[in-house]
Amino acid sequence: MAEKQDVVIIGAGAAGMMCAIEAGKRGRRVLVIDHARAPGEKIRISGGGRCNFTNIHASPRNFLSGNPHFCKSALARYRPQDFVALVERHGIGWHEKTLGQLFCDHSAKDIIRMLMAEMKEAGVQLRLETSIGEVERTASGFRVTTSAGTVDAASLVVASGGKSIPKMGATGLAYRIAEQFGLPVVETRPALVPLTLDQAQLAKLGALAGVAADAEARFGKAAFREAVLITHRGLSGPAILQISSYWREGEEIVLRLMPDIDIASILKGMRRANGRQAVQTALADILPRRLAQFFADEAKLTGRMLADLSDKTIDALASSIQVWAVKPAGSEGYRTAEVTLGGVDTRALDSRTMQAKEVPGLYFVGECVDVTGWLGGYNFQWAWASGFVAGQDV
Repeated sequence: MAEKQDVVIIGAGAAGMMCAIEAGKRGRRVLVIDHARAPGEKIRISGGGRCNFTNIHASPRNFLSGNPHFCKSALARYRPQDFVALVERHGIGWHEKTLGQLFCDHSAKDIIRMLMAEMKEAGVQLRLETSIGEVERTASGFRVTTSAGTVDAASLVVASGGKSIPKMGATGLAYRIAEQFGLPVVETRPALVPLTLDQAQLAKLGALAGVAADAEARFGKAAFREAVLITHRGLSGPAILQISSYWREGEEIVLRLMPDIDIASILKGMRRANGRQAVQTALADILPRRLAQFFADEAKLTGRMLADLSDKTIDALASSIQVWAVKPAGSEGYRTAEVTLGGVDTRALDSRTMQAKEVPGLYFVGECVDVTGWLGGYNFQWAWASGFVAGQDV
């Protein structure tokens, strides 16, 4: 005989636990099911173990979606300040880093413990190490067959995440459930992910692995100003992760190194002050030494003195540094992607509740939905907000 619940939530991640808490507070009998051994595994590893749990600047403009207005309702109803208030209520210390990013002072595990405590207080049941089999529609709601038995519930919330970081147990379960019930799925792809270069490019840049520089990364109208890191596989660093969500295969990105300074003017000033200085030596006052050598070599100016260079040559050298076009070969894929771009088509969901418009009682929240945030706490804020609004309705 099937176990009876009011709400079954598939996935004990950020969105699933938030939804469970809110539904439990409303007196609903809630069961959260996850195949992992512990809840909130992506929370645990986030932010270098400190959990970048939100961003104080979160707004709809910080999210990508085929339906960009969809996220507005949830983000307006559950704001970063609301989650900060919850964190403070549990006595968890936090601090702000660059660009509005909020982190735990101590450990990401503090956030997991907080959510677990909130679920316990709300009477939520958590069933771990339990795999999902069939999901069926019934006259009274849904029947979920699991490795621990069968559960009937009036409402089913899918909060099983996307495909990113499969070693953490990520699967495409949410998309399969969506398609089973006739909901369209927007093509998925890795996002917030390092970009790879082909062998010819890597041969040229091999000596630069480990070098980081301040830069603006641009693709089309999208531009992000943070660090770029050159790796033995290609390009990484915050600016690259950000632009990876916009980049498409076969296209170039443009890197503007040291965007706050006019490199051409600085080099011309150096030429006047000390024209006998070697080009690569002068550049090393502006760029990391290995990058300076690289650009001097690329321009075939290594060993030349500044006094030998015309204004035109200096302008061309500066442009090669501040309009550096690179064509990535691909990305590192879901293995290292922080999130999944695309997902359950939001046009099939009610933005106020996250419920499927044509399938009453079926909800999708968090990363599995076609709403993807920028790097820096935005995706957690979407998880909290989407879970919150679903929890008010299930």
